[in-house]
Amino acid sequence: MSRPSKIAEIPAGRWTKWLVVGLWLVVIVLAFPLSSKLTGAEKNDASAWLPGGAESTKVLDVQSHFQSPNVFPGVVVYERSSGLTAADRAKAAADARMFARLHNVVPGQVVGPIPSADGQAIQTILKVDLGTQGWAGASKAVDAIRAIANSNANGLVFHITGPLGNAADSNNVFKGIDGTLLYSALAVVIVILLITYRSPVLWLLPVISSGVALITAEAVVYLFAAHAGLVVNAQSAGILYVLVFGASTDYALLIVARYREELRRHDRRHAAMAEALRRAGPAIIASGSTVIVALLTLFSAELNSTKDLGPVLAIGVAVGMVAMLTLLPALMVIFPRGVFWPYRPGYGTAEPTSRGIWARIGWSIAPRPRLVWITTAVLLGILALGLTGLKAHGLTAAQGFRGHPDSVIGETVLAQHFPAGAGEPVIVIGNANAAAPLRSAFAATPGIADVTPPAVRAGHAYLEGTLTAPPDSQAAYATIDRVRAAVHAVPGAAAEVGGSTAINLDVERASAHDRNVIIPLILVVVLIILGLLLRSLVAPLILTATVVLSFAAALGVSAFFFSHVFGFGGGVRVPRRPGHRLQHLPDDPGAGGGDQARRPARRARRARRDRRGDHLGRLRAGRHVRRPGHDPGHLPDRAGFRGRVRHPARHDRRAVRARHRAEPGHRPVDVVAKQAGAKARSGRG
Repeated sequence: MSRPSKIAEIPAGRWTKWLVVGLWLVVIVLAFPLSSKLTGAEKNDASAWLPGGAESTKVLDVQSHFQSPNVFPGVVVYERSSGLTAADRAKAAADARMFARLHNVVPGQVVGPIPSADGQAIQTILKVDLGTQGWAGASKAVDAIRAIANSNANGLVFHITGPLGNAADSNNVFKGIDGTLLYSALAVVIVILLITYRSPVLWLLPVISSGVALITAEAVVYLFAAHAGLVVNAQSAGILYVLVFGASTDYALLIVARYREELRRHDRRHAAMAEALRRAGPAIIASGSTVIVALLTLFSAELNSTKDLGPVLAIGVAVGMVAMLTLLPALMVIFPRGVFWPYRPGYGTAEPTSRGIWARIGWSIAPRPRLVWITTAVLLGILALGLTGLKAHGLTAAQGFRGHPDSVIGETVLAQHFPAGAGEPVIVIGNANAAAPLRSAFAATPGIADVTPPAVRAGHAYLEGTLTAPPDSQAAYATIDRVRAAVHAVPGAAAEVGGSTAINLDVERASAHDRNVIIPLILVVVLIILGLLLRSLVAPLILTATVVLSFAAALGVSAFFFSHVFGFGGGVRVPRRPGHRLQHLPDDPGAGGGDQARRPARRARRARRDRRGDHLGRLRAGRHVRRPGHDPGHLPDRAGFRGRVRHPARHDRRAVRARHRAEPGHRPVDVVAKQAGAKARSGRG
């Protein structure tokens, strides 16, 4: 007996099945407490999401000399459309003093209240240190600020916006998202299994096996995160739920289908499962291995969130594959054939898959393969035309929400009453001895206004400049490029340009790099693996072409529905996880916030100049920054090889035509069916 046959008999053995189940019970007992620690091991600060070598990321690293990287600026904007009263101004001033006494507000960093030029709005800028919680603690901080602002409002409308308010609203949206993903994936899996098996009991075994695989995968990921330096963030942990359940169910469907076929050919369950594993095992291993290798190609990504996603998901697929090849077969043979009730596969009964809709589709395809593949390719090509309307340029903060949370409304109010770029400055950090020429070059750049005096600390000079364009606009991105060109030309400055706009620009460019590198790399890897498995040159090319065409069609359909049916902004690129809409102000009140507070008249003049466009236009073009994080476009297509499909029988097309000519009363489908039955009987013999 060959080694694969011996291995296949382990989970299907009369006694070894209990050993396999017992081993998994030990694993689940050890893994369960570890899996619950995975959330605590997540790293959700900026470095876990942004491009590792980007200039804006380097600025964040240097900014630790000036303040904590977990400081989030917030803006409390008050508005009364009929005009502010003296009581409104007094309340805003009293609120600012109370904000300063909150325990997580950075001392000396409450700026304002600053009135607008039209006398209808007031803004107060404050910085909140969220500590090790990062964006996850934004909601609690905003609730404390809201309680103060809401007290004795007397009709004065207020909104909390800026990076702090945006993080809080995003956190509220994502609250419980992991549980939602888990239960949604579980519900979808159960529905698919019920439809496929049409049994009230059978679906439990794959679901139990998938649940064990998920808990084990979470434990393994936690161990790697705690002891091997693997970076896990909320994005990768959430996708892990869906992927483990999806991949595990995929493998379970193949195993159970093979097992049901073999039960009709064997009078004993254990022999039937051993044969099913010998038939399905190689295909499952090939499929899972291909997906794992494809996921590991994400190591070539520039975005840290994409790079760290690969190993986490590869672990999930590997654990799911092992569980489905060991635990599920053992559970299946423990239960009698009645687990398939009411469609119990009895020994010697006819195989129902030889008749039915899918059999008829198969027999109709067999005699005319050329017509079928050409028609299918044309249809997929038509669906892929939707790519022409693909607008995957990212989302503003407003587009990242399906509704209009408080932070988005606050951004609109700010855009109506205050300058476009105020509150989200461009940051320049360089050598302290080059502070003066850096400031001169920075201030002379078109698109930059109000450059602050340099703050010097730890050998670094820190400067801020206000954008004249909305921070998430193409004009602002062009300004960032001009600033970088200007400050890089200063001799001996070693300057770096950062800030929220620079972060978005670097993320957008890193995303484009990752897309252009990873997708071709995955296709090459899949092509090589298929060539090794099939020992062929032509078949891998055909299979890879089908993957590319189906992927393009799926993306084209998605682009069409997202743009023209659902009306989502930014094409098919989804918003990233909350809390990375960053603006960092120095602790020195004389640089940045304090300087802005001393220049209300200048800001009022800019407000008159920049106050243009209607309300909707400002909502779209307001000061919204995309949050760095996961991009589904960066996920590898699950181009895993499902293994060699076992057709009921193959046929010689020339023989079919000859028989058809000899027996004109017979249709080609009947001839094929006869040949298939003959070959199948001879194969079993």
